[in-house]
Amino acid sequence: MDISSIENIELCYLSLDDFEEVKEMMIDIYGDVPNAYWRKGQLRKLISIFPEGQAIIKVNGKIAACALSIIVDYNKFGDKHTYRQITGNETFDTHDSKGDVLYGIEVFTGREYRGLRLGRRLYDYRKELCERLNLKAIVFGGRMPNYHNYSDKMSPREYIRRVRLKELDDPVLNFQISNNFQAVRILRGYLKGDEESGEYAVLMRWTNIYYEEPSYEANVPKRIVRLGLIQWQMRPFSDLDDLIQHAEFFIDAVSGYHADFALFPEFFNAPLMAKYNHLSEANAIRELAKYTEDISSRLTELAITYNINIITGSMPEVKEDGSLYNVGYLCHRDGNVDKYEKIHVTPDEARVWGMQGGNSLKAFDTDCGKIGVLICYDVEFPELSRLLADDGMDILFVPFLTDTQNGFSRVNHCAQARAIENECYVAIAGCVGNLPKVHNMDIQYAQSKVFTPCDFSFPTDGVKAEATPNTEMILIGDVDLDLLRELNQFGSVKNLRDRRKDVYKLTRNKTE
Repeated sequence: MDISSIENIELCYLSLDDFEEVKEMMIDIYGDVPNAYWRKGQLRKLISIFPEGQAIIKVNGKIAACALSIIVDYNKFGDKHTYRQITGNETFDTHDSKGDVLYGIEVFTGREYRGLRLGRRLYDYRKELCERLNLKAIVFGGRMPNYHNYSDKMSPREYIRRVRLKELDDPVLNFQISNNFQAVRILRGYLKGDEESGEYAVLMRWTNIYYEEPSYEANVPKRIVRLGLIQWQMRPFSDLDDLIQHAEFFIDAVSGYHADFALFPEFFNAPLMAKYNHLSEANAIRELAKYTEDISSRLTELAITYNINIITGSMPEVKEDGSLYNVGYLCHRDGNVDKYEKIHVTPDEARVWGMQGGNSLKAFDTDCGKIGVLICYDVEFPELSRLLADDGMDILFVPFLTDTQNGFSRVNHCAQARAIENECYVAIAGCVGNLPKVHNMDIQYAQSKVFTPCDFSFPTDGVKAEATPNTEMILIGDVDLDLLRELNQFGSVKNLRDRRKDVYKLTRNKTE
């Protein structure tokens, strides 16, 4: 059809008044197939039980394309079924309005309208309908109309492989793959009488990344998450109460902006070491470690009071065997507490303080999705964040402490790389200013930021928000978790899905 002659393209629901026009089109397309068109009673049934599932496209007032579908309880059929089984012998008694899968019965485009990408419009409509009805997926059996030309030379599996590699052309299969449908399995004897496909079909699936299991709980996981980053100024504090009072000021502030998380930097409590400055650095930090339990307890109370999840940065902790570690706590607003450890201590931490690296690494479930926490130097090791991404992490928090711009640049650039390669958000928060009366903590440099992946739905430079360098302040930024799902499925590149696991793999070592 000449595009210049098109005055109007309209997508609308199928009506029984459209029967004759649909019949003529199907006979023209499938003329050599027995019973090549749907009977009027069958269309009446489909329109009656599921009107929004029967869509047509009209070009200049004439029907140009059509898509028919039903909803099924897919557990009753599974991945091994025939067309007759899934359609109830074409009675559509298998339709279940409380089912979980949108099943494609038919899609066709009139010969004179091919090349206008009307099929893509119908597939996009189905995807929107699937999302709106909160169904798990769209499923259908895809024909292989060119397979009969190769059936004596290769199996259906080999045929599909070569179509994927663009070595062979199959207009139906190519179209479905280009519309983000995944081939699940081969169905033998799927559509009786389909000689072109050898009665084979490819079970195709499109997964609704927005699907949510029906919940009867009052708390629904948030999709837009607000982050509150605290760029902490190092200053003397008279005692623990003085430090907690200052911390509460910032928690109150970010909570006032309805933030879901408050992130403190690494060793934000270091000013309390001032009274132990007469001791060696190793002994002074062990004295600081005596405050850790009390600080985490006080911050847990504030998390409940201000209804905010608090990531406590990090603090020194002495274990029962006397070893010194760098740890932090995730204080949930419901009162639960999780602990994380710094895996890689810096050469300075090991040499001056005698600190050891931890062994614990896990993603934490929160009311705002799964998160991970890596302390400063840990973000410079990509294996850790990749393991957390494999566990389903959406947001990576990085509390850090760097004295020079060189050190900050390492954390900054590595954190941004982690956001890109793991398709997640990364929030970093550090300390600023000077601390003259604490050995080994003299100067600090930081610029807190929120990083995103780099694709069309995100900032072009991958920076969602950033603080003023070396100035005490809070940074507020919103992140949309649904954009991560879209990126994983439809991104310009798909870092997580495109990994060559046949060439390399990443595994955890078992620890006692």
